[in-house]
Amino acid sequence: MRSAPTSHFFFTLPSALGLLTLSLPVLAEQPPSLEQRLAAMEARITAAEQRAEEAERRAAEARQALEQLQAPRLAALPAPSQEQLIDRQADAAFGMPSGSEPNLASDGASPAASARPQPLSGFEFGGYARSGILFNDYGNGGKGGPYFTPAGSVGGPVGRLGNETDTYVEAKLSYNQVFDNGTQARYMMMLADGVETLNDWTSNQSDLNVRQVYAELTALPALRGSRAFRDATFWAGKRFDRDNFDIHWFDADFVFLAGTGGGIYDIQPTDWWRTNLSMIGRSYGDYSGAGGSDDTQAYIFTSNNFFGPWQWMVNAIRANDNEYNCRANRYGLSEEECEALTTNSRDGKSAESGVHSMLAYHGESFFGLREGSFKAAFMAGGGLGAELKSIGGDSELLSDARAVRAAVYGTTPIDRTWSIAPALMAEHSKDRYVEGDRYDWISFNTRLAQAINENFELQYEFTWQNMDLSPKGYAGRESVKGSFAKLTFAPTLKPITGDFFMRPELRAFVSYLDWTSELDDYSTTDALGSNGFTSGQWQFGLQMETWF
Repeated sequence: MRSAPTSHFFFTLPSALGLLTLSLPVLAEQPPSLEQRLAAMEARITAAEQRAEEAERRAAEARQALEQLQAPRLAALPAPSQEQLIDRQADAAFGMPSGSEPNLASDGASPAASARPQPLSGFEFGGYARSGILFNDYGNGGKGGPYFTPAGSVGGPVGRLGNETDTYVEAKLSYNQVFDNGTQARYMMMLADGVETLNDWTSNQSDLNVRQVYAELTALPALRGSRAFRDATFWAGKRFDRDNFDIHWFDADFVFLAGTGGGIYDIQPTDWWRTNLSMIGRSYGDYSGAGGSDDTQAYIFTSNNFFGPWQWMVNAIRANDNEYNCRANRYGLSEEECEALTTNSRDGKSAESGVHSMLAYHGESFFGLREGSFKAAFMAGGGLGAELKSIGGDSELLSDARAVRAAVYGTTPIDRTWSIAPALMAEHSKDRYVEGDRYDWISFNTRLAQAINENFELQYEFTWQNMDLSPKGYAGRESVKGSFAKLTFAPTLKPITGDFFMRPELRAFVSYLDWTSELDDYSTTDALGSNGFTSGQWQFGLQMETWF
């Protein structure tokens, strides 16, 4: 058994000696001299130069061929765009990187345009959603919503934390494109749905609809030489205006401009003035039975101007044949009853025109006192412009209607644990729907957040609203005067605490609601006073909210 290793040793030793003998000539070779190495390098350089010359020749031939093929298309473009298109297509034909993109600043674009990140072609998905359950201390479904008080009928909101009964969702799908000449395009569609049932299958109650569908074009080479329009974005379709802004704690926009139309964003007449222009339409209804049009529409002409942190928005509204809107169908009134309830200088007829204006300030600190932010705005309008939030959204306003509104909110950290966000909104309006009617309200809200650790915080919200409403019998409503208050406590989970706008949030909450009992008499169709829903209510719930 011990002979195997010995025979193996004598077998391998001659083989190793043979390999060593064969290797001796190789080991004895001398390394190449310096002159030989230089000659070899020169030969490689010459070969590389020949390949480069061949590539340049082929590129020139390809460029010439592309110019011939693209001649009809190039004829419609300015010279700089012709050069860029040919260069990019020639590079792509040989798999070369398009690293020599033209410097937009040197081509006449503004520094802002050259610094603007270029979008990649492809799809984007975004959305917003909230969903939860709300119940009272009797175990029945709760009542709520930012506009469920009497003042809410004319736009007066209350705090939304622990006060929402619905499931609402928005799904936004967009597609971005960058064309060979540098033009950027964007297509966007948004689906939305809202229900108040707790069931999972809600097709019978669903309000699913397409709330936005539009297209945009920007960075147009044809306008690169224009100071005013070289950074402009052109759009058409159905959309929410890009520059709408809101007070999140109220779920209330300062202004909400939306509908179907078209416009231009970011016209820059001077270094200190940027403006948006648009025309947006809204449908009011079929008034042919009263002698008007079977498709009465309102058209909103908007100039939205920005001067640093200041914003000045002006809207003109026109709706031919809206004078035939007597609101009889909506409220179940006869024509005679409608005329009796809406008598003014135009014999109770709705306005056919209106104006609306807003002056706003967008602050980058907490009222100049500390870090944070704030926004403030003053709005005024008449006729169809007396609906100050949803511009052109109320077809029933009288020509004599007048309204003014002020709104402000801010956010700031108090220390490493606490943050605060106060908000205030107030409005006075008169002659809205009936000659001599009057609506006055003021809403104050404060939300506090206390970070317990990195993912858990306690949120507190106090809201108070005072109102003095005199509808003069419009839609069966009674005059009331009083106040409403709500206090909410909401333990909350979120990805990172310390940021009011970080989402998603998962909340449990308890709210206490109290109000002047006189407010129960305002309307038989609103929440207050209905089905035992009286002042001194406790409500509980769970909710999620997210956006991205």
